[in-house]
Amino acid sequence: MGVLIVLLVVLVVLVLLALAMAVKVVKQYEQGVLFRFGRLVGTRAPGLRVIVPFADVLHRVSLRIVTMPIQSQGIITRDNVSVDVSAVAYFRVVDAVKSVIAIENVGAAINQIAQTTLRKVVGQHTLDETLSETDRINLGIREILDVTTAEWGVEVTLVELKDIQLPDSMKRAMARQAEAEREKRAKIINAEGESLAAAALGDASDTMMAHPLALQLRNLQSLVEIGVDKNTTVVFPAPLMSTIGELGAFLAREAAASAVPAPPTPESTASTPGRPLTNGAVSIG
Repeated sequence: MGVLIVLLVVLVVLVLLALAMAVKVVKQYEQGVLFRFGRLVGTRAPGLRVIVPFADVLHRVSLRIVTMPIQSQGIITRDNVSVDVSAVAYFRVVDAVKSVIAIENVGAAINQIAQTTLRKVVGQHTLDETLSETDRINLGIREILDVTTAEWGVEVTLVELKDIQLPDSMKRAMARQAEAEREKRAKIINAEGESLAAAALGDASDTMMAHPLALQLRNLQSLVEIGVDKNTTVVFPAPLMSTIGELGAFLAREAAASAVPAPPTPESTASTPGRPLTNGAVSIG
């Protein structure tokens, strides 16, 4: 009786173990690849799946997008500049059967091919192109990876350059170049401003030549602006000084004209005897 109970217990344990080995759960983001005695049977959709214990093997393959960092690579660009470039790649499995049968470890394989492709693509560009045309480089790397990984049932959705490390000497040279470029632009802007100011002053001078009174009004405006600051020293513009000088000469001529005596009349020419006349003659009268 005791032996029978032991046998029943062992049988129950074996049945439970067989059921545990036969029942598999495939998650929503996975797809199962079923092998029976080493031969491919097919794929299994997400859900509760029952397989034959000891005969079937179910490989669950994730269909989610995988983020894979590409470690920094020492690369020499086309213009012989050494840079360290790191990137990140995003891929997902589109064919679960190929990803299991065609290659042993799809993640490691993509990591290695991504590193070599990164070195090859970046090495074909100059430093300036690497820094300014990252979108074109990313697209080139992704296209090369897509061609290679299509046989593995994998689709590379995105590749992005993450970091570009430059030598210190190159950083200093680029800083000097940027500083010189900014100085050049500042000088060009200053020269353009001087040109515009000269053109405006030329137009203003033409207007003042056509209207002389405008220059005097401008001089008076300058005096008003000087007077606002309450300066003790007043500087007169040269045109105003010449105007003042002309005014002084005019007043001097008027004063000299008023000091000259009026010409003698006929009545004043007859005077006492012996008195000299105004023209030097002596009246005899």
